[in-house]
Parts: sequence; C-alpha cells; structure tokens
Amino acid sequence: MSQSSTAPSRKLQITILTVGSRGDLQPYCALGIGLKRAGHKVKVAAHENFESFVRKLDLEFAPIAGNIQEFLQSKQGQRLIAGEKLKLEERDKLLLEQLESAWSACVGSEVIIYTPLATFGYHIAEKLGVPCFFASVLPLTPTGMFGFLKFAQIAKNPLKKAINYGSYLLVEFLHWQRYRPLLNHFRTETLKLPPLPYLGRRFRQKTPANVSQIPVLYGFSSHIIPKPKDWPHWAYVTGFWFIDQASDYEPPLELEDFLGRKQLPLCFGFGSMTMPNPEYLTHYIVEALKKTHQGGIILSGWGNVGRTVNVKDSLRVFVIKEVPHDWLFPQVPAVVHHGGASTTAAVLRAGIPSVTVPFFADQPIWGEKLNKLGVSPAPIPYQKVSDKTLAAAIDVVLGDEVMKKKAQELGQKIRAEDGVVNAVEVFHRHLGLIE
Repeated sequence: MSQSSTAPSRKLQITILTVGSRGDLQPYCALGIGLKRAGHKVKVAAHENFESFVRKLDLEFAPIAGNIQEFLQSKQGQRLIAGEKLKLEERDKLLLEQLESAWSACVGSEVIIYTPLATFGYHIAEKLGVPCFFASVLPLTPTGMFGFLKFAQIAKNPLKKAINYGSYLLVEFLHWQRYRPLLNHFRTETLKLPPLPYLGRRFRQKTPANVSQIPVLYGFSSHIIPKPKDWPHWAYVTGFWFIDQASDYEPPLELEDFLGRKQLPLCFGFGSMTMPNPEYLTHYIVEALKKTHQGGIILSGWGNVGRTVNVKDSLRVFVIKEVPHDWLFPQVPAVVHHGGASTTAAVLRAGIPSVTVPFFADQPIWGEKLNKLGVSPAPIPYQKVSDKTLAAAIDVVLGDEVMKKKAQELGQKIRAEDGVVNAVEVFHRHLGLIE
C-alpha cells in the first residue's frame, strides 16, 4: 500500500470496534494498517478468536466477548447461516458482554471508528467526548437510489425512491426498538448517560457535538457502487480496503505444482460459512469439475469443505485451509465463492469472473450485483446448489469472453485505486490534521 503524502499534524490513539467474521474484520484491519502507517496508535477491538490474526498485522488488540468461529461452527451458528432466528435471550446476554468489553477496550481512545455490527461505538464515543467515524463496506446511508441492502437494484421512479429512502429509516427504527432496553440500560448504568428517546437518536432534543454529524468511511469502489447523489457530503466512498499479503506468502510446493499444470484450476472458497454436512457441497464441487473436465483448488475455511475428497480425485482437486486471496486469485481463471463482501472485493480486484453461492445476509445482494455488472452468472443460492447448477455456471464463466473482458476492465480500475490511502486522507482532513 502506498503511503499518504501528507503527514498529520498530530498522532492519535484510535480504536476500531468491529464484530463479525474474518471477512467482516479484514477490511477494517487494512484501514488500521493505513492509519498506523500515518503515525497513529491503532487498537482493533474484535472477537477474542482474532487476537493472533490482528497482532500478526502489528496492530494492538482488545477482545470483544464471543468466539465467532466457535459460534459459527456450532449447531446454533449453522442454524443462523441457514436463515433461522436465534433465541432472543442468548443474543441479549452476548450483547451485554460485548458492550462491557467494548467499553473497556475504548477507555483512553482519542478517536473511535465503529462498524455496522458494532454501532454501540456511538454511545461509547458520546461518553468519552471524542470524535467518531462510522466505517462500512456496505452502503448504509439512507438514499432513494436503492433500498436497504438492495444496492444491486437502482430506482428511477420517484415513488420507488421514496420507498427506498424510507426503508433505511424503518430498519433503523426497528433495530432501535429491538435493542432499546439493553442499550439504554448500558447508557444509564455503565456509561452514566441519559437514555435515548423512544424514537431513537435522530429524535434527540440536544445531540452532543461529537456525535451529531458522524462522518462515514465507505470501503468500496465507486466503480462497483456509485455514490448516490442524495448522500450528504460527510459520506465518503474511498475504494476497497485491502491487506496486501501476497508478497509475504510462501505457498506449499504441492500448491505450486497444482497451479503449474497446463490447465489452470478454478478456486472454490466459502470463507466463514459453515454447514451441517460439508460433504454434500464437496461432492457437488467434485462432480461439477468432472462434468466440466476442470481441476479445482478448495479453500476449506471454517466450514471444512473438501475434507471428504477421495484420494482418487486428488489429481483433480487440491484442498488447503486458506491461501491469501491476493496471491491465489490472479492465478486462476475463475472463483466460486459465497459472496461475502471481502471475498467479492478480492475477486473484483483480481479481474476474473466468478460464481456466487450465497448463504445469507448481504451475500445474495453481492451475487446479484456481480451479475448486473456482467462479471458473474446469476447467483446459485446455497439451498439450490448441485453438481448440475455448478457445472452449468462453470461452463459460463470459462466460456463467456465478454464476461472475462468486463472482469479484466473492472480489475484494472480497482487496482488503480488505493482505498486505504483515500480513507486515511479523509480521516485526517475531517479532523483538521491536514490542510
């Protein structure tokens, strides 16, 4: 990553609050690395199972309650990924622990950056009286251009635009109603702040200056999601935030050999997604590769996909836990993935087409977006994945020259951006640290 040319006038103690999977965490660590390069002290507060990952990046770490890997690999986590709702008491107990651990992590911070699953950073920043930023890799500022988590569908009709704008306010209100008792308890008991009104923070009679107009740093490219014209000036689209790991990676010889074959293999990776029977997905992948006469590298990830590959299929399939995306993706013709924001960004930067197999949350929307951009066939929802659906999609991504060209062009545009440097510059400018 290039260094920001303008040095800030003051060094700050920054805490980045983030909750979620490895893919949720990684872009914010990239932002943290950029801020540290600019001379600041950066602490990342994330789930306790990410301590070694964060510390390896030479960033300070503070634990937030919960081991997300253990949770997603549990029966409960698998039910959540499958679209079931969890018991409210269990979620509330964990949230209370997260609030307390986040507060401990932030004491002494001069700036707080919080993320979509850690919006409690707002209350902590208010208590500390320090500036805060909202950072996200998904567009969450109200707009008429597209609805909440519907950024693949652009509206032209004025009525549709009004409905779109209202969808953000409705989600915000419902979220606040769901967590209002817990968050107001945290405010009054732990932070010694007055409770927020029934309708939420937009309806405060007097909002403290440090949380009245919170700047937003968006870690995605305007080539993928153009900035809506009705967004306020304090919502900044900076470009994707990547950690460059390729130069430090030493691949096992077996992987290099597999990649050195005449016919390049595809890559299959589903990140943090877990499932009760990964052997089914493994079977579909192997059979789809046989149907299309291709080879494949399976990144087994948290879901342990590929662990049941037969020895007789080892000439066709290579299984490995994980490989840095920026090292592997530019070497393969296409990737089959779950449509997580970080993996999607890495595929786009590599300039290759892909197939999405979305599980839940924002993944179906990323799948739809890639399809609309012309760099991916229609998503295959995880529930509908089979050797036939996978084989058909593989044939498309390997045979469609227009799709390949579009992916290459987008990749060039994204590689020309430096989202981290842009975000750091916005951060400095906003705080008056550079002219």
